[in-house]
Amino acid sequence: MAKVPKELKGGRLWLELPELNKGTAFTRKERIEGGLLGMVPYSQEELSAQVNRAYKAYAAKDSDLEKHIFLRQLQTINETLFYELIIQHAASMLPVIYTPTVGNACELFSEIYRKPFGLFLNYPEREFMDEILENVVNDDVEVIVMTDGEAILGIGDQGVGGMGIPIGKLSLYSALGGIDPKVTLPVVLDVGTNNNKLLESNFYVGWKHARIRGQEYDDFVELVLSSIHRKWPHAVVQFEDFGASNSLRLLDKYVDRLCCFNDDIQGTAAITVGSLIAASRVTGRSLTDSTIVIAGAGAAGTGIAHGIVQDMMRKGMEEESARRRICMLNSKGLIRSDSPNLRPQQIPFAQPRDRLVDWNGDFQLLDVVRNVHPDVLIGVSGQSGYFSEEIVREMTKVCTRPCIFPLSNPTSKTEAYPEDILRWTNGRAIVATGSPFDQVSLNGVSYEIAQCNNAYAFPGIGLGLSAIKAKKVTDEMLTVVANVIGHAKEGVEVPGTSILPPLDSIRKLSREVAIAVANVAVDQNLTGCDLDCSIEELVDSKMWCPGYGD
Repeated sequence: MAKVPKELKGGRLWLELPELNKGTAFTRKERIEGGLLGMVPYSQEELSAQVNRAYKAYAAKDSDLEKHIFLRQLQTINETLFYELIIQHAASMLPVIYTPTVGNACELFSEIYRKPFGLFLNYPEREFMDEILENVVNDDVEVIVMTDGEAILGIGDQGVGGMGIPIGKLSLYSALGGIDPKVTLPVVLDVGTNNNKLLESNFYVGWKHARIRGQEYDDFVELVLSSIHRKWPHAVVQFEDFGASNSLRLLDKYVDRLCCFNDDIQGTAAITVGSLIAASRVTGRSLTDSTIVIAGAGAAGTGIAHGIVQDMMRKGMEEESARRRICMLNSKGLIRSDSPNLRPQQIPFAQPRDRLVDWNGDFQLLDVVRNVHPDVLIGVSGQSGYFSEEIVREMTKVCTRPCIFPLSNPTSKTEAYPEDILRWTNGRAIVATGSPFDQVSLNGVSYEIAQCNNAYAFPGIGLGLSAIKAKKVTDEMLTVVANVIGHAKEGVEVPGTSILPPLDSIRKLSREVAIAVANVAVDQNLTGCDLDCSIEELVDSKMWCPGYGD
């Protein structure tokens, strides 16, 4: 084992470790006893003063990408300061630390790479898996976010650059969910990339090889997850941005073997169903009475459909009746029972041919809207402008208060802009989007645009699962999460108000989500810990807040 370099001895080590570094906040006693004299300026500051300085530097950056890089560097210097800064400015920093800016950061990951952060599980080094996990400093990892970088947001294969997603997600787990960052671990599976731009780049820091597929891929994932589960048996594993051919398949394979979930599928479903529940409080129309059209039949679309069905069933509806209230479209139009090449998860939502006997027109989106008269239209298609004026106006011919949710990220791929939707419906539509949008002024009313952001769901889900040491994630847990979100905002009936609470109140919401998840785990006998206090006390004891302590 190499010796600690001279420059890292004594106080210098405290300054180099982000989880220990206090910078100018080290007390006089700590400076003397810790060998820090002369290592930091004389003045001793409070955390609040450091936050003010850091925010001034952040605000001076010219672009969101530069702000993102600044925050990432701060995270590797002073963890406490980083999280306190985010918590105090959650609403404005969320789009910078995560979507949409993180997509650009993933594309440029190798160019802006500064310092190692997270765990890189590289396929060529698979024989050393146990040794690699032993290199993780913390022996008590509770929450892992893992990606293979194949389907990053709406920009596709980013190879090892996908690491930006787990880093960003776990930052929000800690800032918005109260999970101690010392028990989190961002992981990227470097199984190669099919992005030629990366393969040809002199800067690319990942394995320059075409993506492995088939049995080799499955064996590697099995090796990784088995090793992780063996070392950290109670860890929550969140799958993130895996490709369409793997996302649901891996979830189905491992859902009963370890505590895991896929935020792109289940988190998106929870926040979307939660937003629909909130919208129903405005329209007075129960979700069980709604007709829903989902444009996009990938993992997110089918996950949302499944979540809607689960909520309808919770309210007493038969499963088949619930499914029949949902029409789903892929790139070829309405999914029908005789549509070719349907994936297993799409088949339950394929419309039977006997329901289409009297169908007028074709099976594209406009025809679907004209034939089924939906009151809910959800977009996860990645097709910019897909929700045209004609389609939106067609909805309002039958439905006076349509719910229109263009959820595709980033902004350039949104199915319609909120301003247009509100103008086409004369302010009657209830709008929620995937990307952040400014308020819209129309007819003297300022409309707050709800951002249907997974950050409302996954931090609390992870907190509840880890607190109770849940053995698996169930549909019932996610359904109750949606209902907590759907009733989180008071006064949703006020004209122009958002159907979701402010982003800077997510930490409070995460607590309620965590309590709900833990309660379901108890009811389903899926806990891995001895409960010697109330669920509320357990969750509160797990909620971490940044601070330097005494």
